[in-house]
Amino acid sequence: MSTTTHYRRPGWFTRRVFNRAVAGLTRLGISVWGSRVLEVRGRRSGLPRRVPVNLLVLEGRRYLVSPRGEGEWVRNVRAAQGRLELLLGRRREGCVAVEVPDADKPVILRAYLRRWRAEVGVFFDGVGPDADDATLAAIAPRHPVFALHDADAAAR
Repeated sequence: MSTTTHYRRPGWFTRRVFNRAVAGLTRLGISVWGSRVLEVRGRRSGLPRRVPVNLLVLEGRRYLVSPRGEGEWVRNVRAAQGRLELLLGRRREGCVAVEVPDADKPVILRAYLRRWRAEVGVFFDGVGPDADDATLAAIAPRHPVFALHDADAAAR
């Protein structure tokens, strides 16, 4: 896990228009390029917090990547000991998120950038999906990644 703190706060358009549009469509059951609404208990308020996220499926495993760095949803997931729900329409899926070590992130970041570079590339400081492993490893500490496991399976 990373020891550096990095976060790029979303701008007005992203907060007020883009995220709300994606979250609204996702709540209606329409996944935009794999979008889900992440719901996690707020670490201070205890209230449910929701944010649209891009769900990456890579080699049969599912991941959440924070392109902006250590934002509120990342801190809330950590405080909730990884317990979260992914929403798509009326479907709720309980998950347990386990943080991926920096050394294991390059292949995940490469796949994430291949899929969503047009949307999130600006947050990766010019690093793209064709970057070598060393370059991806260098930016890995700035981008938290979580592997998702089914909550029921994790409880067993």
